[in-house]
Amino acid sequence: GAGSEPEWNETFFFAVSGDAPELRVKIMDSDALSADDLVGEAWIPLEAVLQEGSLPPAVHRVVKDEEYRGEIKIALTFTPAEVTEEEEESYGGWNQST
Repeated sequence: GAGSEPEWNETFFFAVSGDAPELRVKIMDSDALSADDLVGEAWIPLEAVLQEGSLPPAVHRVVKDEEYRGEIKIALTFTPAEVTEEEEESYGGWNQST
């Protein structure tokens, strides 16, 4: 039916915790007259992108309640956060006391 093979070409930017083992992508439908529904989720391991800096487009399974719902193709790029001296001091940078 209509919308059963959606396509997106979107770019998203988000922060990732240093100890996050994987990225969970939730795929939702868009309903005009009712609440959006969960289509499924894809889980993407982050170890390789954190080590290599990027991952080329790859297909990931979309699953809901352990049932296969389709696939999503995702490419990832990791850009380390730039930490300023101010941030380093406020987040526990070591200062020698006199």
